[in-house]
Amino acid sequence: MKLYACLGSGNSYKPWLALHQLGQAFDLILIDVLQGEQKSHAFLKINPLGVVPFLEIDADKRMGESNAMLWYLAHDSVLMPASRAEQAEALQWMFFEQSKLEPFLSPARLFTTILPDHRQERAGDIMGWQAGAKAGLARLDAHLGHRDFMLRSGYSIADIALFGYVHVLEEAGLSMAHYPGIARWVARVENTDGFRPLVDLRQPQDEAA
Repeated sequence: MKLYACLGSGNSYKPWLALHQLGQAFDLILIDVLQGEQKSHAFLKINPLGVVPFLEIDADKRMGESNAMLWYLAHDSVLMPASRAEQAEALQWMFFEQSKLEPFLSPARLFTTILPDHRQERAGDIMGWQAGAKAGLARLDAHLGHRDFMLRSGYSIADIALFGYVHVLEEAGLSMAHYPGIARWVARVENTDGFRPLVDLRQPQDEAA
């Protein structure tokens, strides 16, 4: 398998972490989106949509969308909830992540931490994104206030999907201190078997194919 990913991206991190925790061999190919490599002729031949992450399973199977990749990779593994009801609950939270959290946390983090030179000119947008994220974070914090992981059965792809951007919420200019349930959950995820931090994705020279 080949995973095309971007440095520091929460969406790229999700399938990368799942692959590591499942012990699956893969090649990591980094695409510099800040330099527009995702729109290059070479990459568009691989993924005509010109976005990352992108997973190449074999010559005939390729897919985008980080949470779709998680669902595919977790099939028949310890990361997939066993019951049909919990599989549906996992999907519910994965949809929640992409609609109520990622659209706010990702751009706020981009212009607060990744491209700080643009922070001042995008100050109004950042405040709007932060405000948008707070409602979703409050709901998530309440959910995690009385359980160890997203699902009662334990750690799963639902946790990985949420973890991608939520664990770096402070890089979006928000405070983890306001979300004690999330903070405790982040620590538990970081102690799961085979966990690798986002910073490792920035070190491709350490990756094993």
